[in-house]
Order: sequence, then C-alpha cells, then structure tokens
Amino acid sequence: MSIHTINHDKSQLFAVLQVLKKYNLKGTEELLKKEANIAVDIDDDKIQQDSDVSSVLTGYKSDGDPETYENSYLELKQFVEGSLDIYKHELGMILYPVLVHMYLELVYNWHTEKAIALMKKFGPEQDSYYQDDLKKLAHVTKRDHMNGNELTDTFKSNQFIIRMSRDTLSLLKRHLHDKKESVLLNIIQEHLYFDMYEGVARNKNQIDATSGAVVGEATRQDNKTKVYYGIPKVPDIQTLAAPVEDEEEGTEDAPDKPKKKKAKKDPLFSKKTKSDPNAPPVDRIPIPDLKDNDKVEKVKAFREASKRVTLGPETLPSVCAYTLLNANHTVTCAEVTEDSSMLAVGFSDSIVKVWTLVPQKLKAMKSAEQLQDISTDAEDVLVRMMDERSGETSRSLFGHNGTVYSVSFSPDRTLLLSCSEDASIRLWSLQIWTCLVVYKGHMFPIWDIKFSPLGYYFATASHDRTARLWATDHYQPLRVFAGHFSDVDCIQFHPNSNYVATGSSDRRVCLWDCTTGNHVRIMTGHKSPIHTLAFSICGRFLASAGSDCKILIWDLAHGHLVAELSGHEKSIHSLIFSRCGNLLASSSLDCTLKLWDFTKLAEDTNSEDVNISHNPDVKTGDSYMLRSFATKASPIIALHFTRRNLLLAINMYDGVNV
Repeated sequence: MSIHTINHDKSQLFAVLQVLKKYNLKGTEELLKKEANIAVDIDDDKIQQDSDVSSVLTGYKSDGDPETYENSYLELKQFVEGSLDIYKHELGMILYPVLVHMYLELVYNWHTEKAIALMKKFGPEQDSYYQDDLKKLAHVTKRDHMNGNELTDTFKSNQFIIRMSRDTLSLLKRHLHDKKESVLLNIIQEHLYFDMYEGVARNKNQIDATSGAVVGEATRQDNKTKVYYGIPKVPDIQTLAAPVEDEEEGTEDAPDKPKKKKAKKDPLFSKKTKSDPNAPPVDRIPIPDLKDNDKVEKVKAFREASKRVTLGPETLPSVCAYTLLNANHTVTCAEVTEDSSMLAVGFSDSIVKVWTLVPQKLKAMKSAEQLQDISTDAEDVLVRMMDERSGETSRSLFGHNGTVYSVSFSPDRTLLLSCSEDASIRLWSLQIWTCLVVYKGHMFPIWDIKFSPLGYYFATASHDRTARLWATDHYQPLRVFAGHFSDVDCIQFHPNSNYVATGSSDRRVCLWDCTTGNHVRIMTGHKSPIHTLAFSICGRFLASAGSDCKILIWDLAHGHLVAELSGHEKSIHSLIFSRCGNLLASSSLDCTLKLWDFTKLAEDTNSEDVNISHNPDVKTGDSYMLRSFATKASPIIALHFTRRNLLLAINMYDGVNV
C-alpha cells in the first residue's frame, strides 16, 4: 500500500487556470497552459493522481456510510496521540485537513446533521489559527452553500500540503495499510499532498512557525528558484554625484582639507562601486532612461544621504507625528514622498488629498498661452512653468466612485497613483492637478498600489485574488500574478524592481518575478491576513505583518522564516526600514510605534551556518525591540524615514476611544 502524491506544480497551475477562466483572462490562460505542458519526470501514478484532482473539482462524490466518519476520525486521533513524541506533532498536522474534508463530504452528500455533530465535537480541538476558517465552514450546511464559496472551492480544488519526514510518513502508511477503501484513506489520498524530506521529524514549535496558511505549507520545490536579491550599482549617478558633493564641502571648510576628509566621510559612494554578486543583470528588465532632471534629483538624494544619521541601539531616531483631525473612520491610507515634501491621503468618500510638508506651496502649471512665452532653453524652465499665484498648502483630487484604498507617489514626485473600491486605478498629475489616465483590468476592489523605485512600472493587489504589473504608458497590465486563494491585500516592489512581493488573506507571502510572471518564493507562517510588507535595504530580507500582530522576517535566499517579532496588541498596518537599514519600524492600530534592532537580527542570522534544511531555527520574542512610542488615541496608519533618518508617523485621531 502506498500513499500517492502528485506533481504539486502541475496541480497548482490547474487551480490557477480555474481562476483565470473564471475571470476570462484568455491570453494569460493560454500562456499558463503552455507552461503546464512542460512536464518533468511525471510517472504514471502522478498522472493518475492529477486526473483524480480534476474529478474532485466537481464535488465530493464518495458517499460512505455517515455513521463511520466520526469513528474514523476518532481512531485517527487516537493513533496520533498514541504515537511517540518525536512523530506525534507531524502526524497531528493531518487532523485538521481530514476533519475539513470529512465535514464537506458529509455536507455534499446531504448528511447535514452528522456533519454538524462532527464539527461541534472535534472543531474546537484544532489549532487556534484555524478556528476562523472552521467558523466559516460551519455556515456551509447544504450542498448549494458550497457553490461559489471561496473557502470550500479552495479545499475542493487544491490538496492540503503537509511537510513530513520519511520516518513519520512511513509510520502513517503502516497505520493505513489495512484500511482499504475506507473514508479516511480516500480523503488522505485525494486531498492531502505529502512533501517528504529526509531527516529528523520537526517539533511543535518548528511546525507552528510555518503553519497557518489556508492550504498548508509551501513545498520545498516552491522555493528552489534562484532569486537575484542584490542591488545593482548605478555608475552614472555615482560619477555625477561625487564632484557635486566635493564642491559643496569645499565651500564650507578650508580649501586644503576637505578632499582628504571626503574619502572617509562618504562611504555611501564607495559602497555603490562594488558589484553585488547577487544582483540581477542590469538589462534583466527594461529600465526607462533617466532625464537630466531625474539625475539632478538623484544627486540631491545622494547629498542628503551623505548627511544622514546612522541609527542603532545608541542612536535612535527622532519621531515627528502628523495627526489627521476630524477624520475619524474616513481616512483609509496615507503616503509620504521619497523626499518627504508631500503627504497624500485617501478617504472613504472617494477623495484623494495632497498636503505640502515643506514651506513651498503646491503650485499649478501656467495656462497654455503663458507657457508659450517661456524659453525652453532656460535652465530653470520647470520652475518658470509653474504659476506662483496658484500656490496652496493642500489640494483635493476628485474622480473615484468608491473608497480610496491606497495611494503611491512616483519617485520624481510629478505623479500620484490611487486605487479604489470602484476597481479602477487613476494616475494624477501633480503639476496640473488632474487625472491623466484611468487604468482598468481588475474586476473587484483594489486594495493596494505601489510605484516601482524606478518609476514607470507600478503594481496592484486586488480582491479578485490577483496582483498585476503595469507600466504608466500601457492601458493593459504587463503581467498577471495569479495563484493566491483569497484577496491579495498588500504589495511591495523589491528595491531592484525585478520582483514584487504580495501578502494575502490566504495567509501566504509570495515573491513574483516581474520578467516571467511566476512565483519564485511561497512563504507560510502567518495566522491571519497580511496587511503590510517591507524589503530590507540590502534586498535579502522581507518583513511582513498583519492581523496576527506578529512581524515575520524572511530570508529570500532560501525562502525561510528567520524571526518572529512580537509586541503589538492589534493589527499592524505599516513596516519600514531606516535609510541605513539598521532599524525596522512598525506601527499598529494599538496606537504604538516600535523600533527593532535589525542589524543584530541579521548578524545573528548570518553568524550561524545557513540552514537550508526543512527546519531552520526561528528567533522569537521581543529581545530585538529597542523602543516603543505610544500615542494617546491616534492609531498610526503610515510610517516614513526621511533621507536623514528622521522618522515620520501619520496618525488618525480616534476620538471615539478616548
């Protein structure tokens, strides 16, 4: 007797095709079909199992004796509890998916009373992070309820993935050896996928660290692809920036001294000249050409960065909080420009509002007639194009027909993106203060939007379970990232713009390759929806957080969870690394802002031998927390580090909870 396993990659592609068919994405569907045809070492048993999975999509056809389900589950539970401690915890992972599929099979075959009794008896015993899903399933009491239900569709269409050692799996096989055609054996063969590994079985803490996702853990194969997580050097900006910096320094000090000090004072430039072996080739993705004005802005950014404070346990940042008053339950999102000069806020009444955070006011462009009188050869032509008399401290942008869920500034601060409940994306000009383009493609509300660090590209995350990559000069998306089983709640570009990370209500974090549209990392460990993501400055680590009040740190080199930071008491909605990369800041609806020592965490990770096995050690606790700042009654919805490492917090005053 053997427990059959299937080619997981192929079954996952099949599930993706079902989503694409549902949303009529024909072009991408054909592309994925071609990918699915690339079979590698698929034996006859696996092919048979693939066909079994497709038949399961029509429903739970097996109609066993309803009286045997409870006894079968109880017998399995007793077997798990009676096993040796070394195997008990891994064997226990099958109890939850078996219970779910037994319940759904009973409901599908009209044995509602037996299904309810089974769930009431064994549901409360499952791990706490599965209780919300079990409560949702408890409302499914008829076969008709299963049609179109997101959770039941996910369980029917996908096998629950369990990572298990060879010894533990052998023990399970021996237990099931004599159970031919039993309800339990059918469920395990049809609905569970065992990702077997060689080595010692995992303990309870190691299992809990990566459990919690809707369809179980990621397979090891999901994280085998090479990821170019390094940051490419930018030589043209360095050569432009260095002499400008020298000139400025030379005007402040004696003429015979600054040059010697300069070499020691600007490690930022010397670091950039080194080639990162983990960086992607410069031409891996098309990069828009930098205009002269963009280069000037880059120079300014380098000059500011050279004056920044290097943060650490002994030099914590100052925090400046902007509190939005009279906006209780109406503010939905906020973002500050890269140079900290403007703040954009989205509201539930469809309005986007932009404030200036510096003395310079927000000016509009002159009329077409006035622009004809300006010499295009003038060095300050952009300044001359703006109407001085039109300056205001804030401006409102109207156009959306639903709640605005996210906003994002372009790196050059001339454009602003917003996404909304109305399933549209709007590109706004911050020079003429009007909407330039409306992008449509998502069919449901769009929860998050981000501009690429390069500009030009942007990415969106939606309720339709997809994320998409766009370019400002294309009406249609360049890539559709399909594979999540629930809402894609947040999205973030990697610093090198070759990848985007997504966090979903299916409790998985995925890393997608912008050049291929495929996922290259799937990371599980969150126990609730994920609301925010942040990449480390070096590009190797990814921080994620959400409703489970935990911050998880992932090593993108192998897709492993390396740390779990706890301390917040409510949902976390913002994460950001300091400009020097030494600190991680987090903010929550619990009205606190916390600072974490990321340098120490990274050193602790690198000081150990890189563990690329199935059970890397996960650092837990709050030992890395440096400081916690609290507001009286203002949940913090956004964070921003200035170029000099001052920390800005955007708060929303909540007078109800005072």
